[in-house]
Amino acid sequence: MANQKPSIPKGTRDFLPEEMVRRNYIFDTIRAVFELYGYQPVETPAMENLTTLLGKYGEEGDKLLFRILNSGDYLKGVTESTSQQVTGHQSPIASSPQHHSTTAPRHHGTPSLVPRPSSFDLSRFTQQISEKGLRYDLTVPLARFVVQHQHKLTFPFKRYQIQPVWRADRPQKGRYREFFQCDVDVIGSDSLLYEVEMIQIIDEIFTRLNLPVVIRVNNRKILAGIAEAIGVSEKLTDITTAIDKFDKIGLDKVNEELSERGLSAESIERLQSVLTLEGKIKEKKGFLEQLLTGSETGIQGLEELCHVLKYLKSLDVRNKFEFDVRLARGLTYYTGIIIEVMARDISIGSLCGGGRYDDLTGIFGVPGLFATGVSFGADRIYDVLLKQKLFPDAIQSTTRLLFVNFGDEEERFSMKLLGEVRKAGIPAEIYPEAVKLKKQLDYANRKEVPFVALAGKEEILSGKVTLKNMKTGEQRSVPANRLIEYIQ
Repeated sequence: MANQKPSIPKGTRDFLPEEMVRRNYIFDTIRAVFELYGYQPVETPAMENLTTLLGKYGEEGDKLLFRILNSGDYLKGVTESTSQQVTGHQSPIASSPQHHSTTAPRHHGTPSLVPRPSSFDLSRFTQQISEKGLRYDLTVPLARFVVQHQHKLTFPFKRYQIQPVWRADRPQKGRYREFFQCDVDVIGSDSLLYEVEMIQIIDEIFTRLNLPVVIRVNNRKILAGIAEAIGVSEKLTDITTAIDKFDKIGLDKVNEELSERGLSAESIERLQSVLTLEGKIKEKKGFLEQLLTGSETGIQGLEELCHVLKYLKSLDVRNKFEFDVRLARGLTYYTGIIIEVMARDISIGSLCGGGRYDDLTGIFGVPGLFATGVSFGADRIYDVLLKQKLFPDAIQSTTRLLFVNFGDEEERFSMKLLGEVRKAGIPAEIYPEAVKLKKQLDYANRKEVPFVALAGKEEILSGKVTLKNMKTGEQRSVPANRLIEYIQ
């Protein structure tokens, strides 16, 4: 074990300094726009009680929760009947300490050495050894937060949150097990102006990042109306879960999953006109008005969506937006407008998504608090900006100026100037030793420092420094008292 190669779990990443500089550029851009629209920051713990998380993300989401083993003797509370299922004999697991290492479940609940009986109740067992889990997103913790602190908040409560989340997903391109979300939500108003505002925020952020996107919108009420129109209202969750995979698996596979989820061939056939619906917004609206006749919920959803789209047309929205009736957003807590953002020039999945979730706080005892919000996937945004070479050159290094070290006297002269440069807000440093000039310039190049200041004996006597542009190679003699001016 002493020679074991260091590694990190699959689906997680380390970030080098230059990567963090780029990531902070994304976070700073997003944060600035959030605050421009009047949203305030909050934070919540990385782990939540499983009672808070379970049942809020639908069948698929619950499977992807990372559960945390109870601290201490986490098998202490396991009942005898459950332990018999795991061990296959009468003695309780908790009574024998040596069983801790051999019967403790792996992440997905399979015992490491003892075969799992066919009657094994995984859900029941994990509930007894785990009471907490890593948060799956920032929205459900927000609902818990609002209910817990409601008397300290001003409503409508406009908050943003930039923190990591965890999902036990299969790692692949653009999909990680640990990643940052940048959420912006408003709680306590049913005004459709907030849906419009969310799309404005999306548009402003991606415009500032110079990243062209397509903003797709739909309404869960329309999907509910469609389910009602084809006679399977009770299958709404099954329909949305399957449709949500349309872009990944295609029409045929969606139809197969709908059949597996219990929809009749007739219902699936009636759904085809929806799944293949194309055309302009006006044409889609006309088709749906006929299909949804008789569904009050569906018509209401269509009216809400058209209201938002009409507003957007009158505003300066620079990115493309479209009505996509196949957009489902599989999470079960959405109740109205839903939003998803895709990069225009690269296929990597959604960069941002969200929508209306009117009664999420009701599950925590405070019903009737309307809410809407969106979440930005910083990691995917990073990958797209990097691949498309859209990061500005100016953010490649935190250090803007490096002073070369020629010796004791020159070092003292440079240290004085260094203090003045830093007071002016310019990130700067001095090389720690008077080594060969080439080594110091190589250091600057490796860190992508744009400017180097050289102050030898001649410069000190004349009260000047030689300023070198590391990108162009240009050098100029600059009065020491004007160095800040030249850098700025």
